[in-house]
Formats: sequence, structure tokens, C-alpha cells
Amino acid sequence: MNVNGEDYRTVWMEGLSVYMIEQNQLPFHFSIYRSRDYLDTCRAIRTMIVRGAGAIGAAAGFAMAQAYIQGNRDKDNEFLAKARKDIESTRPTARNLFYAVERVFEAGQEGAEKAVIEAQDLADEDARCSRMIGKYGSDLIRDGYVVETHCNAGWLAFVDYGTALSPVYVAHRQGRKISVLVDETRPRSQGARLTAWELSNEGIPHAVISDNAGAHYMSQGKVDIVIVGADRIAANGDVANKIGTLEKAIAARHYEIPFFVAAPLSTIDLSCGSGKDIVIEERAEDEVLYQSGMDAEGGITRIRVANPGSAALNPAFDITPNSLITGIITEKGIIRPTPEAIQRLFD
Repeated sequence: MNVNGEDYRTVWMEGLSVYMIEQNQLPFHFSIYRSRDYLDTCRAIRTMIVRGAGAIGAAAGFAMAQAYIQGNRDKDNEFLAKARKDIESTRPTARNLFYAVERVFEAGQEGAEKAVIEAQDLADEDARCSRMIGKYGSDLIRDGYVVETHCNAGWLAFVDYGTALSPVYVAHRQGRKISVLVDETRPRSQGARLTAWELSNEGIPHAVISDNAGAHYMSQGKVDIVIVGADRIAANGDVANKIGTLEKAIAARHYEIPFFVAAPLSTIDLSCGSGKDIVIEERAEDEVLYQSGMDAEGGITRIRVANPGSAALNPAFDITPNSLITGIITEKGIIRPTPEAIQRLFD
């Protein structure tokens, strides 16, 4: 990821500390958050200082390594078991989180150093997989295409490169003239704030659209392909992704527009039979009732945008059934969203 001429990863570890791009400050301020222990990293995941499937997974892996460094001197199994539970409770929907914690926890049984090595390997794998997703997915994007995407599944959602945006970046760098319609993605506006910021850094033409404008542009023939990310993919190909993804899939099917999901194998949960088995995170109602933005002095201000006294419901994700998905772009290639095709990825 290039920011102001300097290369960054979204999250990395040095010594006991975990460093991450502070995503709650973007696009108005670019800063790095330093987490000094595993509980601080848990808080960063929960409060979305770091967010996105791959970045959450990497941060969770680093948090588990931090716990080993903090507790391994006395081989405190009770401390490590509690740390694992604390980390896994931060974001219940993201499969990458549980995948990373399990791998680092098992590696750490041989010592804290092994845990740190495993956590770093996981982060490196995430970046490699995202790069391969870009390679395979870019073949879907022809010269002149308009791509619609939902939420943020780019650099910031993974250690580097991203998933849904990785094919866009590759196609752009190969010289294809493309543009992107960026769903704003209420209630936290990850599209308007994060995806738009990424595309600006990359110099890719784009426009932010309201969440309920996607079907309008599809009906006018102004969308050629939809590519989104995923937080968990069930064994049958059902996909959990940011709330609002299901609506885009339904509209794309109606207007016969290809709808692709981009995700690494670490997002696939073979123990989860279908989307009905995926736990949907319910977040605080304040995310719906309030919005944050930059004030005239350059600070970030939070204001209420809903009727005073009204309550809100805030599911963070929805489930898109496999029947609405054209294909899944993985680091091993593009597959149909069927149980058989998914199982072959792991054979």
C-alpha cells in the first residue's frame, strides 16, 4: 500500500507491539495506532481501528502472539485460554479471525517465538493470497468497464492488496480504462471513507453513490460487474458480507450483471454448512443514529442524524445465497459457488 510515497501494510508486529493504520481516522487523518498488549489489540479490533476480514485475521493472530509473549514465561495455560477467548469474542462473524487464532495458538504450544513466527507467516500469506486474487480477478475486468463494489475490501481490509479491489488495481496498472462506483456503505460509510480514499491514492476514476442507488445505475446499463469481499463463506457457497450486499446481489441478478465474491481460502468455513449457520454480529445502535465527519477546523465531529428518542437496529452483515453469486475469486482461481467446487479447493 502506497501512502504519500511510502509503503505500508495495514497491520504489522514489532517486538511486543502491534501497529495498525487507524481506520477510524480515515480519510481525514492518516495515523498509526500502536497496541502494546493483546487486550489493546482486542480493543482495536472491536472498535474497528483495524477492520476487514484479512486485517482482522492478521491482527487477531498478532494478538494471540502477544498473549504468548505476555504469559508464556510461567506457561500459564489459564491465561492463554482466556486470551484466546477474549480475542475470539471481538468480532464473531469474521472467519479469518478464528482461523488465525487457532493457528497461532497451536504454534505457540512450542513457545512464544513460534507463535510470533506463525502470526507473521499468516500476515505474509494474506498478502500473497490477495495478490493472486488480483491476478485471477483482473481477467474479468475489460477495458471500459464500470465496477461496482460494496464496503471496503481493498488494501485496508487485508494486510495488503485486498480482495474485491485487488483485480481493479491490477486491471488499472495494466492500462485498462476502468472506473468504480463506490457504495457509501452505511452505517459506517466504509465505501465513502475508505474505498474512495484507496482509489484516490491509486488514481482510479470513481464516484461515491448512496447505498440505494446501485439498482438505478444497473437498470441504466451503467454497471458491468459487481465485485465484493466476504467475511465468511459457508461450505455450500453462501456468503456473509457487509450489510447491504444481499440487495446488490438481488439487483445484479435481475439485470443480468455478473456478481463476484473475492476472498482467500482462509475465509471459507467448511464446518459451516450454509449461511443459516453463520452468526450475524449486531453492533451498537449509535452507529446508525450518529455520523462522524470533518468539521471546519479539520477535526472529526460526531453528530446525531436520526430522530431523537428513536432506537435503531444494526446488523453488521447479511447472507447472500450461493444462487445469486456468479463466482468466487480465490488465490487458486475462480470457482462456482457450489459445495463440490469449494471442497475441491481443499483436496
